[in-house]
Amino acid sequence: MKAIILAAGYATRLYPLTLNTPKPLIEVGKKKMVEHIIHKLEELEGLDAIHIVTNNKFYDNFLEWRKAFPSIVNIFVHDDGTKTNEDRLGAVGDIHFVVQKEKLADDVVIVGGDNLFDFSLMGMYSLFAARKGPVVAARDLGDPMKLAKKFGTMEIDDSNKVVSFEEKPERPKSSLAATCVYMYTKEDIAELERHVENEGLPVYTGDFVKHLMSVRDVFAYPFEEHWYDIGSHEQLEEANEIFNKK
Repeated sequence: MKAIILAAGYATRLYPLTLNTPKPLIEVGKKKMVEHIIHKLEELEGLDAIHIVTNNKFYDNFLEWRKAFPSIVNIFVHDDGTKTNEDRLGAVGDIHFVVQKEKLADDVVIVGGDNLFDFSLMGMYSLFAARKGPVVAARDLGDPMKLAKKFGTMEIDDSNKVVSFEEKPERPKSSLAATCVYMYTKEDIAELERHVENEGLPVYTGDFVKHLMSVRDVFAYPFEEHWYDIGSHEQLEEANEIFNKK
């Protein structure tokens, strides 16, 4: 299994903090965000490579960080070539970029570089291995309107199969948020490549989830532990309060 950490955004909502520092390299609770993610990924047996995809602006920042960061799994940093928020490839574009560059033909776990979570990926992997198909980590936020225009929204059945998925709806049908933590089989990755070739790049990761639902079953891994999608100064402050207590 391979991992892809998406770290090519420009985090304009966190300016001036992220003017010269990529968001995943900001410290939260004594560790940089990307380090929290890597330590979670290192729990996965059989994971043999972590690919961090960033942009040209922050590529050197990640290379400098990588020199000093010890990991039990090989870490590779990739420059997607973009230089501004306006020409960024987007999440699916960066996944496609790494898959093409590295010729990945393996199961893949994908994590957004600003997603901090407390749950163990081993539980999610157990579901992934049992279902032999795509799995999305999901957090119930309690109130559907907390998801409005912010997160992908899912409905699931008693077997945790995803039966509906909406990307950032104005009026969500449920309070179950899709986090940017995915596990895909090598067949799912091949399907992504076919989809890009035939239809072009999906705009959001959720668009690819919806496409996958048309060709195979997609499952959710609901968890109750802390989860933060760091998109604002307020969310960053809240995450710091929680992670500093650990």
